Amino acid sequence: MYDLLIVGGGPGGVAAGVYADRKKLKTILVTNEFGGQSKVSNEIQNWIGTKSISGFDLSKALEEHLRAQKEIEINDNDLVSGIEKTNGGFKVKTEKGKEYETKTVLVVSGSHHKKLEVPGEDKFNGKGVAYCSTCDAPLFGGKEVAVVGGGNSALEAVVDLLPYASKVHLLVRSDKLKGDPVTQDQVRASGKVRIMFNSEVQEVLGTEFVSGVKYLDKTSNSMKELPVEGVFVEVGSAPNSEFLKGVVDLNDYGYVMTDPKNQRTSAPGIWAAGDITDCPFRQNNISAGDSVKALLDLYNYLNGR
Repeated sequence: MYDLLIVGGGPGGVAAGVYADRKKLKTILVTNEFGGQSKVSNEIQNWIGTKSISGFDLSKALEEHLRAQKEIEINDNDLVSGIEKTNGGFKVKTEKGKEYETKTVLVVSGSHHKKLEVPGEDKFNGKGVAYCSTCDAPLFGGKEVAVVGGGNSALEAVVDLLPYASKVHLLVRSDKLKGDPVTQDQVRASGKVRIMFNSEVQEVLGTEFVSGVKYLDKTSNSMKELPVEGVFVEVGSAPNSEFLKGVVDLNDYGYVMTDPKNQRTSAPGIWAAGDITDCPFRQNNISAGDSVKALLDLYNYLNGR
């Protein structure tokens, strides 16, 4: 019987693991890889305390920090597939058939960016294709970029890019924007932004790095190319929460609903933090901080406080 099982190996999961070890909790962390979504980032400039680091190096640093702890057990080649309530806590099952008994669970399994699913997108991921404007906008100073999407996330990405990019092309698949009117006004007021309605991306172009996109102009029903050095994909995200259905309360989009004071879910004994929760901000630093908050509350729970 473990005191705690942590689901996820991103910044939040590792932060919780380090703190769990310091509290001498019998802990196991289950993940299929370390680093989370940032692993593919070419350069991260907002991980506090580190001026610049690649996603790969950050993931290795997180893993090394966790493995330096003496008490924690790690299963780093598996995914949690189900959680069941038991008399003493929970039974956690994995995709590879393992089962663990634990008193508490902290879910930090994150979310995944919805992709365009077009040729070149995966090839140039981290080489011009980006999914986080807050993280990567400063890397595109003086460059022309494309933002793909028409909702709030796309509009906010455009706003993030305005101080850096020389020009932003907003490719919208439909004939209208769907984001907040205030943000729409801010985007339209900028002389740097070109809004391209009825434009559906078909391919990301390039050799070593992104050099453009091929898109279908649905108004003229013709294929066109747009030369850009960056493509920000902002067509939404989805939480990795399938295994939590019926276990904790999820909102209409599948995100775990939590109490922001302590990260507790609707199920006593289960906490959640990071991108899988209904927190509107999805950042590595927030995931780490909220996970530590959850761990400290979880520790008090285990000690009857």
